[in-house]
Amino acid sequence: MTSSSQPPAANADPGDSVVATPVETAPPHALVVFGASGDLATRKLFPALAGLADHGALPESFTLVGVARTPWSDDDFRKAALGATATAGALWHHLVKGFRYVAGEYDDPDTFAKLSEVLTEVDKAIGTAGNRVYYLATVPDAFALVAKGMAAAGLTHPSEAGTFTRLLVEKPYGHDLASARKLDESLHACFDEEQIYRIDHYMGKETVQNVLALRFANAVFEPVWNRRYIDHVQITVAEEIGVEHRGSFYEHAGALRDIIQNHAMQVLALTLMEPPASVDAQGIRDEKVKLLRAIVIPSIEEAVTSAVRGQYTAGIIGGEAVAGYREEEGVAPDSKTETYVALKLAVDNWRWAGVPIYVRTGKRLSKRVTEVALQFHRVPHLAFGERLARELLPNSLVLRIQPDDGITLCFGAKVPGEAFQVRTVQMDFSYATTFPGANASAYERLLHDAMMGDPTLFIRTDEVDQAWRVVDPVLAAWSNDDVPLSHYPAGSWGPPEAGLLLERDSREWRTP
Repeated sequence: MTSSSQPPAANADPGDSVVATPVETAPPHALVVFGASGDLATRKLFPALAGLADHGALPESFTLVGVARTPWSDDDFRKAALGATATAGALWHHLVKGFRYVAGEYDDPDTFAKLSEVLTEVDKAIGTAGNRVYYLATVPDAFALVAKGMAAAGLTHPSEAGTFTRLLVEKPYGHDLASARKLDESLHACFDEEQIYRIDHYMGKETVQNVLALRFANAVFEPVWNRRYIDHVQITVAEEIGVEHRGSFYEHAGALRDIIQNHAMQVLALTLMEPPASVDAQGIRDEKVKLLRAIVIPSIEEAVTSAVRGQYTAGIIGGEAVAGYREEEGVAPDSKTETYVALKLAVDNWRWAGVPIYVRTGKRLSKRVTEVALQFHRVPHLAFGERLARELLPNSLVLRIQPDDGITLCFGAKVPGEAFQVRTVQMDFSYATTFPGANASAYERLLHDAMMGDPTLFIRTDEVDQAWRVVDPVLAAWSNDDVPLSHYPAGSWGPPEAGLLLERDSREWRTP
């Protein structure tokens, strides 16, 4: 796991500029991106690679080989790479000159034979030393097909001792538990588990990783990180945007599969897991799996009362009128696909028994924000009376993941004046203020970790399996129409039924 900053000197002002930790240069290798003419490569991968080049993380013996159905030439591919990274430095422009492209169908053996020839050529011309990192940026239905094609061409394992071959797989990893296990079976027929790096870009976000530092590097927090002090936990992944041009994709995915099964479950596991024996790939991932296994798997009947699904209708976002989900391009006019999910979960272990975990995500909500809020129990007795503490809320610790990365501690303080009036105030830590310019993008960090062979921030097969086990009963309840589809206007915080999920427990959603 790559570190991103050094601590300021003892006499440094917290707002002083922080110098980023030097990034280790990756070993020589060729990165092969399947689906290289697609949106993910243009928006995320090319800029991330250019950033790594600027930071000195890419070796001169590096090249990118694109594979896709689009009938491009090498020059077309190079222009696309440069066009997506207008501010990149000299090393990126130098590296791009050696990029190669293979056009072809993923079910055509000739595509992989040509890829094998190109990789042999770049080994000789650029010195990539037989090292390979493959990135599946295709539609999910092609994952197994591409792996099978690589295996048939002899591309899935190192060609000689001392070299490496790794496979990065984008989400979604399966459509449900059965399909995820089938995909695993297909990939494991071609690659060893140690070669597979399942990517979730949330795990590359600085604040997600900082959960570990907050919990295990500070004596003040760990003693109260349990059921004795924490009343409940809220995890929110809210977006202002709609489905944009991904309507046809979203019709088959929905918010539960798109966000809850992966992003939300990963954040939940990091936040609630036990202290790892070591802060490395095995230690952290072992504890995440233990936590996921401790989540109580609801029955289909229980999912009816512990899950809310919603879909946005027309409304106002940022002062502008926006269409409802059913009016979006690629969406059926009678669609029942959820764009909002709220769940109540329980963790059955010593630390969290009896602490409800509320998770929500949605599109076209009032504000873009991802956060984890731990709300503490109310004080047992107010000596100065409730009348003087009407504005006093329970203490809470909020981990802000995006867009304003940081941490907020909410506590009570006396209002100036003669009366002993108390209200809630906030103490804020902001990454942008304390570490200006020190953060790499999530894709930069994850790509670099894969190049270095560090799987800490990637998802292991048993993590995927456990996360699907949690959401599968909810999917089953929804497929039976046991849970009604609620609606909410764009620009709101979701359907009213989501509020009832907490009101039954005498709690309420916090407003970020």
